[in-house]
Amino acid sequence: MDVSAFDYELPEKLIAQTPLSNRAESKLLAMDRSTGELVHQQFCNVLDFLEPGDALVLNDTKVLPARLYGIKKDTGAKIEVLLLNEEDNHVWEALVKPAKRLKTGTEVSFGDGILEAVCTEELPEGRRRLKFHFEGVFHERLDELGEMPLPPYIQEQLEEKERYQTVYAKNLGSAAAPTAGLHFTPELLEDVRRKGANVVFLTLHVGLGTFRPVSVDTIEAHKMHAEFYQLSKESADVLNQTRKNGGRVIAVGTTSARTLETIARDHGGEIKPASGWTDIFIYPGFTFQGIDGLLTNFHLPKSTLVMLVSAFSKREYILNAYQSAIEKQYRFFSFGDAMLIADGVGTITKGEDHT
Repeated sequence: MDVSAFDYELPEKLIAQTPLSNRAESKLLAMDRSTGELVHQQFCNVLDFLEPGDALVLNDTKVLPARLYGIKKDTGAKIEVLLLNEEDNHVWEALVKPAKRLKTGTEVSFGDGILEAVCTEELPEGRRRLKFHFEGVFHERLDELGEMPLPPYIQEQLEEKERYQTVYAKNLGSAAAPTAGLHFTPELLEDVRRKGANVVFLTLHVGLGTFRPVSVDTIEAHKMHAEFYQLSKESADVLNQTRKNGGRVIAVGTTSARTLETIARDHGGEIKPASGWTDIFIYPGFTFQGIDGLLTNFHLPKSTLVMLVSAFSKREYILNAYQSAIEKQYRFFSFGDAMLIADGVGTITKGEDHT
């Protein structure tokens, strides 16, 4: 299938550069998975689309302030480092700019020596293996010196680091936020529970590959990056009970969806406690086994995430929904508005705007 089939034109002014002051004031475009019918709402009304016995599945990964700016100790040349994966005790795989300046054995200082690193290995595609040296606790030093690794389409400075974290972020390890969850407040999550729906957590650490464009002409030629995931027995039990009782499993974000579909694929359609690395690539033709609904943001043209949401419904429905969102001036991408894809959304009658 041609990648260009998932392209659309987005006015640059609709790319959200900053988060809203109130997380739950985002817009919500609900789309019926089977018919493509659209309902325009506010995110705070997401409760209207949930039923008692449903389960919302949220990714509790926490974003590392993983972008560091330092200087080479020998020359004073500026170096930018983006931490990717911790491979060993304070040894990290990192993306470096400009990579040609950082040879094996080169030492880098961050924050006037508060944090130091030495390059132990040169890797392909601008990556390096770095061994860090410091006093105290590494993540405290990182929190002191590091910046949030915002996507390249966000040009404005983020004044509060916590606005690129979900309110339930817990497990450090992501290079990017699971942005569908940014819309929830503690109060809204409590309202979800009060309605009788379950709130279930899993972890998938979002990797740098989430920013990489599809650079091939056909979907089948694209190679997905691998990301670490984990689902506890407690969460798996709740999800299985949800299905047994006739409730729906609604993934909050493509990261939650990819995790559940990975587990279902690897366990004959069942949801079981599991952890490991997934490079699952979901595009039209994929058979979903782990989720019944998807709450997500609006994604980049020709991205693997547009392909995923198209697979969950129909490409034509998704592109039509995106066009409707553009016409109604929705905010797009990480700090943008939300979209819910599930069956039966057209039955909602409370103050909706149908198209």
